[in-house]
Amino acid sequence: MDELVNQIAQSLVDRPQEVRVNTFQGDRTMVLELRVAKDDIGKIIGKQGRTAQAMRTILAAVSAKIKKRTVLEIVE
Repeated sequence: MDELVNQIAQSLVDRPQEVRVNTFQGDRTMVLELRVAKDDIGKIIGKQGRTAQAMRTILAAVSAKIKKRTVLEIVE
């Protein structure tokens, strides 16, 4: 999951070397924390949050297969 988010984020930003994904796992929930360069945060969020919402939709589809809830947090 974290590799999926990492690949998507790196393809969207200007500085892909600064993309970091940290994973925190619980019993039924997985939290993915996405960090990018300050200049690239707008590219990850997108207009009206559409890019971030699309990433969350993809994660929801993948996490349904492994029967876990996944939360994507975008951190500055």
